[in-house]
Amino acid sequence: MSALPSRPESSAAAATPLPGADPSVHSVHIASRRAAAALVPPADTHSPADRYEELFIEVQRQRVFEDSKTFVDCAPRQPPETILAAYRMQCHAPGFDLHAFVHHHFTPQHRACQHATTETGLPMAEHIDALWDELTRHPAHHPAHGSLLALPHAYVVPGGRFVEMYYWDSYFTMLGLVRSGRDHLLHAMTDNFAYLIDTYGHVPNGTRTYYLSRSQPPMFALMAELCESCAGHGAAQYLPQMRREYDFWMEGADTLAAGGAHRRVVALPDGAILNRYWDDRDTPREESWREDVETATHCPRPSQEVYRDLRAAAESGWDFSARWLQDGLPGACRTQTLSAIITTRILPVDLNALLHKAETTIARLSRDAGDDATAQSFDEKARQRAGAMSRVLWNAEAGAFLDYDWQARAPRPSLNAATVVPLFTGTATPEQARALAPTVRRRLLVRGGLSTSETASGEQWDRPNGWAPLQWMAVEGFAAYGAADEGCRQLADDIRARWLKTVQDVYDQEGKLVEKYSLCEASDRASTGGDGGEYPLQDGFGWTNGVVRGWLADSGARK
Repeated sequence: MSALPSRPESSAAAATPLPGADPSVHSVHIASRRAAAALVPPADTHSPADRYEELFIEVQRQRVFEDSKTFVDCAPRQPPETILAAYRMQCHAPGFDLHAFVHHHFTPQHRACQHATTETGLPMAEHIDALWDELTRHPAHHPAHGSLLALPHAYVVPGGRFVEMYYWDSYFTMLGLVRSGRDHLLHAMTDNFAYLIDTYGHVPNGTRTYYLSRSQPPMFALMAELCESCAGHGAAQYLPQMRREYDFWMEGADTLAAGGAHRRVVALPDGAILNRYWDDRDTPREESWREDVETATHCPRPSQEVYRDLRAAAESGWDFSARWLQDGLPGACRTQTLSAIITTRILPVDLNALLHKAETTIARLSRDAGDDATAQSFDEKARQRAGAMSRVLWNAEAGAFLDYDWQARAPRPSLNAATVVPLFTGTATPEQARALAPTVRRRLLVRGGLSTSETASGEQWDRPNGWAPLQWMAVEGFAAYGAADEGCRQLADDIRARWLKTVQDVYDQEGKLVEKYSLCEASDRASTGGDGGEYPLQDGFGWTNGVVRGWLADSGARK
C-alpha cells in the first residue's frame, strides 16, 4: 500500500494579510475562522480498514451490510481499539455471530431524506428551499471515533447514503443556496473547505477518513468567487488556501523530466505539464471493498494497479464511465468492464480546465493584492496550460476537446460531456467554442438534456444518464461565448430548457429530485431517474437541487 502524505498542521500563512488587502476585514474573517477551527477536536485520520484490520475485512467479506459503505460510516459505541480487542478475543469461539457482534458495537448512520418531512405538492423551487434544512448537518452532531472528519461549520450533504460533505458536489449545491437566500451556508461551507486545506493540505473527496488519500475536481477557486459574488468575503481572503491546494495538484512538477509522471502531474514529451487523477493508496476503496476486490480478480494486471485506477476514477467524480476504460467499448459484464480501467493513463479535459481556472484566479487576485511577481508567475502557468490543452486536448477534426492517453500518445475517440468544461472555465478560444457547439448538439444533446457520453456501458457516468453539474457547466460555458456566436447561445438555452423539463417531469411524477436522470432521447419516451453504477438511485439531492434552484427565477416558479 502506498503511504499517505503526512498530515500538515494549519498553515500560519492562512492568517497573513495579503498585500493591498483591507487589514481590518481580513483580520476579522481570519480571526473568526481560526476561532471556529480551534474548537474542532484533533483529527484521527485512521480509516476504518486501518482501525479495525481483520475485523474490517471480515465484515465486508461476509456482507454484514449489503452496501459496503454502511460499515465504514458506522459510529462505534466504544473506542475502536476496545472493539478490535473484543473481536480478537471472541471471534474464534464456537458459535461466534459476526452480525450480532457488529450490531452490538456499531450504530449505522441515518440516510438523508429517507423520510422527508417537506410538504407534498409544493412547486419545485419551494420544495428545494424546504429541503435545505433536512440536508444540513452541524459539527455538534459528529459521532465520536467514527470515520466522519470534524468540521468547524455547518454544511449541506448530498442526500441518501451520502451524509458527509463532498467536494465538487458542494459547489453546485452552493448555487442553489444563494438563490434560496442561504448565503450563510455558502460562506460556512467555503470556510469548511479552507479549513480542510489548512488541516490536510488538500480538499478530500469527502469528509471521511477513508477519502483522505484523494481529492475531487478542484472547485475551491470557483467557491471563493461565488462567495464574493453574493457580497460575502472577498475571494482574496482564500488566496492562501488556493495556492496550497494548487501545490497539492502540482506536487513534483518542478523536477519532472519530459515524458515522466509523478502522482497527479505528467510531463509531455515537449516538457509541457498537464494533470491526471490519482490516489495515494493502491488498495480496494473501503466504501466499495467487495466490488473492487471482485473487479481486480477479473484482470491480469497487478491488483494494486487496478485499485489505483479505480480510486483515481473516484477522484474524478466520474465513478464509473467508459471514459476510463482501455478499449472504450465495455462488454456485457460489469466486473470485466471495470477491470479494463486505466484512469491514470488519461489526461482529462475537465481537470486541466479547472486547474487553468485556478491559475487565472490566483493570478488575478495576486495582482489585485499588489503581488505582481506571483501574478506574473501564474499568468505564465495559465498561458502554458492553455497552450498545452490546445495542442494535446483540442481535436480539430472532431471539433471537440478530447481526453488524451499520454502513454499511447493518442486522443480518446469517444466524446463525453467533459468537453464543455474549458468553456465554463474560460479556457477555450472563441474559435474552439464556435466549433464545439455543433459537435455537442449533434453527438451529445438529446431530448432530455446533455447526455454524459456517447457510450451506453451500464455505468452511471455514461449514456443515457444526465447529471446536473454537467448541465450547469455546459449551459454557463456556452452562454459565456454566446455573445459572439449565436450557435453557442442557442445551445445554452436548449440544454437549460430540456434539463429543467426533465427534472420537473420526474418531480411531478414522484415528488422528489434525484442524483441523476435517465434522459429521454426521443419523443416516444419520458425521462426517469437514472440507473447503473454501484448503488441504487439516491434521493435528495444536493447538486440537482442547487442547479435547478439556480436556474429557477423565483421561489414560486414552475418551469
